[in-house]
Order: sequence, then C-alpha cells, then structure tokens
Amino acid sequence: MKDNLRIHYDKDADFLEIGIGEPVRGYFKNLGKGIFERREEKTDEIKGYAVFGFLKKINKIDDINIRLPSKIKIIPA
Repeated sequence: MKDNLRIHYDKDADFLEIGIGEPVRGYFKNLGKGIFERREEKTDEIKGYAVFGFLKKINKIDDINIRLPSKIKIIPA
C-alpha cells in the first residue's frame, strides 16, 4: 500500500504534524515529552505524529532528528 506523507509546521505554535495517508477519524496517543501518535479510530493503525515544541527539541534547523517510537516505512512513488 502506498500512502502520501503530509507534513505541516505551525511556526507560531512551534507545532509539527506528520500525517500518513488520507486524513481519517482518529485519536492521539500521548507518548510523552510533547510527542503524540495519531491512530485511526477503527483500525488503531498509526496515521501520523504530532510534536509540540518542535524547534525546542532540536539544536539547529538543519539537524532535525527526533526519535519516534515506531518505524515508518516510506515507499517511493
């Protein structure tokens, strides 16, 4: 299955959201330290992540590396 990766960053709120596939009804699971996993309501499948205080978590803008608890497989189109 091929899914699109959607990335949204709100500079004013310092909030990063990464979505996998089409938006679906779901919920956020708190992973701690301002990181949330977005899960589909019906299947409990991971559909993305949200990171509060994103820039505060990295040392510099060109060195973005935040460990997520789950692996994401990205397949080129």
